[in-house]
Amino acid sequence: MKRILCLIVLLGAAWTALAGTPAGVEVGMADTTAYFPLLRGRRVALLCNRTSVARFGEVQTHLVDLLHERGFDIRGIFSPEHGFRGTADAGETVRNSVDSATGIPILSLYNGRVHRPSDEVMRSFDVLVVDLQDVGLRFYTYYISMLRLAEAAADFGQEVIVLDRPNPNGNHIDGPVLDMKYKSGVGALPIPVLHGLTMGEIALMAKGEGWVKPFKLTVVGCRNYTHSTEYVLPVAPSPNLKTQRAIYLYASLCLFEGTPLSVGRGTPRPFECFGHPRLKAEDGYEHLFTPVSCAGAKHPVLEGQVCRGSDLSHMPLEDARKVGFSLKYLTDACRAMGIGEKFFTPMFEKLAGVGYVREMILRGATEEEIRARWADEVERYKVLRKKYLIYAE
Repeated sequence: MKRILCLIVLLGAAWTALAGTPAGVEVGMADTTAYFPLLRGRRVALLCNRTSVARFGEVQTHLVDLLHERGFDIRGIFSPEHGFRGTADAGETVRNSVDSATGIPILSLYNGRVHRPSDEVMRSFDVLVVDLQDVGLRFYTYYISMLRLAEAAADFGQEVIVLDRPNPNGNHIDGPVLDMKYKSGVGALPIPVLHGLTMGEIALMAKGEGWVKPFKLTVVGCRNYTHSTEYVLPVAPSPNLKTQRAIYLYASLCLFEGTPLSVGRGTPRPFECFGHPRLKAEDGYEHLFTPVSCAGAKHPVLEGQVCRGSDLSHMPLEDARKVGFSLKYLTDACRAMGIGEKFFTPMFEKLAGVGYVREMILRGATEEEIRARWADEVERYKVLRKKYLIYAE
């Protein structure tokens, strides 16, 4: 493990010496001296999307354009959930296509078939470069796509290079640790809802703990970043996380996707509001909105229905960043709806990751009582996490 971490520090161009300086955060992609030599003379595949950008001087450049212009042999672009351009609905089937600017094939991992490329495709490259902006939540699927491809790469002896990016929720570690009987496409590892890891760190942990097949891994680290650094994303990571506030509130509001309520998909403020036609103004739900079909939300929950709920879009960003993982919005709405077990769908356990949260809410447990249930597991996870940290807290 020490040898691996030393390699990461070297490839991160001594980020430890720069951490805490006034200079801005630089993502792994910007450290071209660390990974260009690893790609020369090799057939390259990329796992990336619209977030895979870095600023070089005054110009923001996409990874595909950067490598194509420098003459690297790019054999294909793998795209995760939401597609290469980041506009598709959650879980939507995205067909294979071609990048119009470079002519490079785009191979969707959400093409309606298995999430693993064919053997023929896997044999077409030597090294896989991963560059995706994650948001630090167990049910955000980019890390799952990375690990699936890493396992495929393991079968063919290919190296995986992760160009790391900050975790905008990296200051929080909270929520139930996934009970693996609820493992799904929105939860693949026994980690909390807010796991406090970057993509590079989560790859190290998954490999180090034997949660995936052993594979050759190199992480190119960020500069000037710690887990407490406030990092505002330059590009929306997916079509319904349009704002930094939504990214902060996502951990708490996403649980509503395992209920009949809307989280604002199909409105200008997804994950900054929630509601349902049954909620009442006298219970404090005064915000009205109507979900409609639109790009990134073709058939949203409660489409065309007037919903009453809460608008969090005016919450100061500083306050939103402190929310972390809260059950208050969920428990209050459940009691206000008054429909008991019908408040939850089978999707809820996949998002919560455990069975006891639903049970305790229905029994009338307080948030403090529910949080106490996962407290010890989270403390054990924090000890495990420290083995794989690249960045200071």
